[in-house]
Amino acid sequence: MVITEVLLGGAALFAGGRFAVRKLQRRQVNQQMQEVYAELSVRYQTLTEQVATLSDTRLDQVRAAAELLDDRYQQFMMEKVDPLFGSTRRAQLDEIVAASVMPSTNSGVEETLVISDYERHLNRYLAAATVTLGTAIVGLLYKPILIITLGTALYSTTLIFRNGYNAIVHERRLRMDVMGSLYFIGAYAGGYFMAGSFGLVAFYLSEKLVLITQDRSQKSLIQVFAQQPRTVWQLVDGVEVEVPFASVKVGDIVMLHAGQVVPIDGTIIEGMATIDQHMLTGEAQPIERAVGDPVLTSTMMLGGRIQVQVEKTGEATVAAQIGTMLNNTASYQAGIVSKGEAIADQSVLPSMLLALIALPFAGYQSMVTILGSAIGLNIKITAPIAMLNFLNLAAQHGILIKDGRSLELLKAIDTVVFDKTGTLTLDQPHVTQVHICGDVDVDQVLLYAAAAEHRQTHPIARAILAAAMERNLSIPEIEHAHYEIGYGLRVQLADRVLRVGSDRYMGLEEIDIPDTVREAQQIAQAQGHSVIMVAVDQQLVGAIELEPTIRPEARAIVQELRNRKIDIYIISGDQEQPTRKLAQELGIPNYFANTLPENKADLVAQLQQQGRAVCFVGDGINDSIALKTANVSVSLRGASTAATDTAQIVLMAQSLQQLPYLYDLAQEFDRNMKAGFTAAVGQGVVVITGALLGVVGIFAGTLIWEVGLLAGIGVAMLPLRKMQKERQEALRLKSDSLGS
Repeated sequence: MVITEVLLGGAALFAGGRFAVRKLQRRQVNQQMQEVYAELSVRYQTLTEQVATLSDTRLDQVRAAAELLDDRYQQFMMEKVDPLFGSTRRAQLDEIVAASVMPSTNSGVEETLVISDYERHLNRYLAAATVTLGTAIVGLLYKPILIITLGTALYSTTLIFRNGYNAIVHERRLRMDVMGSLYFIGAYAGGYFMAGSFGLVAFYLSEKLVLITQDRSQKSLIQVFAQQPRTVWQLVDGVEVEVPFASVKVGDIVMLHAGQVVPIDGTIIEGMATIDQHMLTGEAQPIERAVGDPVLTSTMMLGGRIQVQVEKTGEATVAAQIGTMLNNTASYQAGIVSKGEAIADQSVLPSMLLALIALPFAGYQSMVTILGSAIGLNIKITAPIAMLNFLNLAAQHGILIKDGRSLELLKAIDTVVFDKTGTLTLDQPHVTQVHICGDVDVDQVLLYAAAAEHRQTHPIARAILAAAMERNLSIPEIEHAHYEIGYGLRVQLADRVLRVGSDRYMGLEEIDIPDTVREAQQIAQAQGHSVIMVAVDQQLVGAIELEPTIRPEARAIVQELRNRKIDIYIISGDQEQPTRKLAQELGIPNYFANTLPENKADLVAQLQQQGRAVCFVGDGINDSIALKTANVSVSLRGASTAATDTAQIVLMAQSLQQLPYLYDLAQEFDRNMKAGFTAAVGQGVVVITGALLGVVGIFAGTLIWEVGLLAGIGVAMLPLRKMQKERQEALRLKSDSLGS
């Protein structure tokens, strides 16, 4: 028994010891395994990070290469392809854009049209659609390549499906994108790769054409009002101190000198200056400002030196308020769909209903054929082609139509509103009367003034010199010329001193002005005329009255428009009397005077509320809100940046002479659109009827559609033929003149 217990105890002790040894061994192994695992984990983490870094680097390289390739492609489309749709109009657009860039933002780089994000996407989809069509053609011989066709088609249709979804879900209306989505699904699901791919190219080509006909010029409306200096000279305790412009506040006194752009609104408390307000008000003539007179932001100091007490800065200034209103005013064209797009969308519902009817009676192929009859797509392609040709025809005649929708709207215009200054009148005035006093005659007064002004280039000097030349006066050489900028001219002529300038200048020179001349000056100024005083030594010898010069073509243009049963209005910030006088001279029965910039747009809106379709013609920043509000807006090249940016039509020859031709062009375009619509509907009727009867399949339908498209393009190209005939006639006339 004892032996048995000893043996069992020994066995247990042996087993326990063995178990303890094995447990210790397992711990050592586990510890070693953990160390190995930890080392492997570190190595794996390091390797993963290296791979990730390498992948990111390569991905960045691939991304950079793709972006570079895309930029080059976009630039190629912009510089090489787009000009094919009208090089003259493209050059005019570039000219307007370059002119609209402020010197501070130009940095010596010539600006050009900007490629928008939407246009970039459109160019990519057009390229993908072209690849889709190419692989579909190759697939007729080599079927496996159709895998690529399906892949590129899936990408190409993304925009169409997205637009179709937005039209149904968000806009709750049927558009061409909806029917296009159904057609492409039906075509590719049925194995009609060629027809579907051809439709893709046609669809994106139409989108591209529509885009080119619309306004793509860069908008710099905010930049126009951003000419603010970094520092200004402020008067502090009688000392001029240069301070940051941002620190200037209401009540401060700032010093302004010749050559500066006025950065604030305020009132002059000391000094005199000549200020050019053309950029802001459209007024061609510089004006004199003295103590008590207001000055406005964005006007230019031509001469003089003034102290101005600040009344408004930054967003509170008149210019900034105009800019805010301008950028918050919705353009009339913004909500307008071109006629081609409108007709295309209107054809969707009838086509879809007929396709639905065809499915049970004529089969799947007939349904797809009707969806692909694409009356709307045909019009959507031919309408912008026609529009482009008419826009190019206008460009050949010096008319830049930035947005083709304006050409469509022109036909309905029944009211034209002209801004007065700079639009119906020229920059340079003309001498209308010479008031004399003392022992001199009219010729002598003109001779003295011309002698003083003959080296000057401003509009008033040119007007005085022109009047002297008309009278064949021999202008003598002057000596010791001294130009008091902002005040007047003082020159030495033989042993006499001539002074030419304003009544304020005469007051500074202590020269008396007779009551008769004062009365004449008051009458002249009430009529909107300028009066220049002329003195010899210390005696006033006369005064020259200058009147704004009406554009030589204005009377004929007004009469032509009235013959077309178009109502005409003048709108002006000038006083009642000069505005009424101009209206009477031009035979215009309606006018608005004393009109503030923001009220011009209100008056246009009032006319529109009366059921009128309004065309506004203007050239100043103060006209820009009205230009944006009007149904059609017209400006002249050389006008303010805001006017040419906002206007949808720019007369590049700086003349109103082209207005009647513009209306003729709009009438001709309307006739062309109707003819193109007839061609599109004709082919559509043939395809739909044949599909319903089961005699026209998808390939035959595509062929008929192409024939209809060619017919529509033929109609759309008619203005191009007219352009070629005009060029040939011009060359013939030139040849005849050289021969004679």
